[in-house]
Amino acid sequence: MITSVENPRVKEVLRLRKARERRRAGLFVAEGPREVARAREAGLTLRATYFAPSLIDWDEGEEVDERVLRKMSYRAEPEGVLAIVETPHRSLPEQSTLVLVAVGIEKPGNLGAMARTADAAGADALLVGDARSDPWSPNAIRASTGAVFTLPILDVTADDVARLPHRKVAATVGARTSHTDADYTPPTAFLVGAEDEGLPDAWRTLAEVHVRIPMRARTVDSLNAGTAAAILLFEALRQRRG
Repeated sequence: MITSVENPRVKEVLRLRKARERRRAGLFVAEGPREVARAREAGLTLRATYFAPSLIDWDEGEEVDERVLRKMSYRAEPEGVLAIVETPHRSLPEQSTLVLVAVGIEKPGNLGAMARTADAAGADALLVGDARSDPWSPNAIRASTGAVFTLPILDVTADDVARLPHRKVAATVGARTSHTDADYTPPTAFLVGAEDEGLPDAWRTLAEVHVRIPMRARTVDSLNAGTAAAILLFEALRQRRG
């Protein structure tokens, strides 16, 4: 059992809280029984698993003292188990017909929620442009409910997206076309920007179609990026089922 917070393996977990360390090492931390189990079920490589017997009954890994587990944990109230996992490297599936392009998303929780929604709607991938947040951060993983373990997630540039054969649809405030009036039955890539800034010009110009989501707001002037993505993705799903 690991009983010291100075143990090198404890320090490795703590280093992986930083995005630059995750990128350098090609590793991230899955924390909590749901996240660890789903990472394992997704076929990802778990380099190490740590659990505190006083907090959870777990089937494999190395035992650590509860005080040590609390030190390793990103959450204020840890659930007793975490794992170091190899970051998967995936490509856009061939013949993909529906992708979400998230541009300039700053909050990891929003990016994780967008991954969760993309997975729920049956999208083929989440493409992340002008990345300001990391899909492998603890908050993004938790918000995705593990969708990041199976959904292909790729960092992309505007040039990468320009080369996609998909019809590109940008969600923009003030667009003339309502989101329900556009046709999403052909292969489609939805471009969604951060709610405070929207899509930068370099990304807006990629789109063949610009759509708005009608609102009856008294105060707000935009939707949360994850909410906008969900509305568009499920409208595509509705049209394709019809």
